[in-house]
Amino acid sequence: MKSKFVLAALAGVLMSGTAYATDVKIGVMNDRSGIYADIGGEGSVIAARLAVEDFDAASKGINVEIVSADHQNKPDVGSNIARQWYDTEGVDVIADVPTSSVALAINEITREKNKIFLNSGAATSDLTGAACSPNTVHWTYDTWQLAHGTGSAMVENGGKTWFFLTADYAFGHALERDTSAVVKEAGGEVIGSVKTPFPGTDFSSFLLQAQASGAQVIGLANAGGDTVNSMKQAAEFGITQAGQAIAGLLVFINDIHSLGLDVAQGLVLTESFYWDMNDGTREWSARFEEQTGNKPSMIQAGVYGAVLHYLKAVEAVGNKETEAVMAKMKEMPTDDPLFGKGVVRQDGRKIHDSYLFRVKTPDKSEGEWDLYETVATIPAEKAFRPIEEGGCEFVK
Repeated sequence: MKSKFVLAALAGVLMSGTAYATDVKIGVMNDRSGIYADIGGEGSVIAARLAVEDFDAASKGINVEIVSADHQNKPDVGSNIARQWYDTEGVDVIADVPTSSVALAINEITREKNKIFLNSGAATSDLTGAACSPNTVHWTYDTWQLAHGTGSAMVENGGKTWFFLTADYAFGHALERDTSAVVKEAGGEVIGSVKTPFPGTDFSSFLLQAQASGAQVIGLANAGGDTVNSMKQAAEFGITQAGQAIAGLLVFINDIHSLGLDVAQGLVLTESFYWDMNDGTREWSARFEEQTGNKPSMIQAGVYGAVLHYLKAVEAVGNKETEAVMAKMKEMPTDDPLFGKGVVRQDGRKIHDSYLFRVKTPDKSEGEWDLYETVATIPAEKAFRPIEEGGCEFVK
């Protein structure tokens, strides 16, 4: 009789709807209304949904809910959202979070609440260094990678003296710091820098200081709309025509698309993802473009890869318990159509190949989003800071 009752109860559950073994709630937090909205924003939410779709979570007994919020590039706003999500709304994972100052705050709150942070949008290498957390995975890129990719290439091509325009918050400071170290190590010299308001619109006075310095390279330690405005104004002043080179230290495909090839042609940059790398990246990017009207940024691609790997770990563990899932994410190799094979190191740094690209000239472009040519592939083992140099407190 007892067995019949259990079977009848189970049948009732199945008839009333799907019975899930695990419920997971993912919060995608980013800039949805400001200068980083194009590289993250709703596109990152769509990328997360595509990861759930490709993983086929429902058929594996995992019910995934995705919510989103705008942190407005403000650490206090982001912190309040994170605490509300974790404390009262049952969020298990926070994903994306561009703007390094916000990401560093979420990094600490996530550790305090013993949840999981899948960062794709922030650049500061401190997330796997001085501020490392056993609860955080830093997926897509960081300032050390950008500095050693673009910075090294510029110095090797004769750019020995540098002047920085630096966004005045954690990301800009980290990018200038890491790039300055590369320049000096290669025998170059940093002859000046200026901190610029974040976000900003008028960079003319800062560019004139850089121009007057006589530096061979003007390093833009900024991103998104700040980079676009800086480069447009540099072109208006004829800075590159006068012989100074512009180094966009963090540039996204959306920025190049906005600038146009007439302005951006010849720019050398470092990215972890480009939509036209292979059949896998092209097929996924076409699906993404159908929903957004744009090709994906590497941040949006990173949200997809990180969420997909997280769900694989939840499936492998059989639950969403933080320590077990984080251990499994670091134990299992990563493998997805956008970044290929890789690993998540003990310090939380996701390791994969990186690419040095050059922006095409207008005559070589075959379409609206045909913007890059590959200069070099930087293998995974060389693309990111060696783990022993990061200073992460819990890495043995």
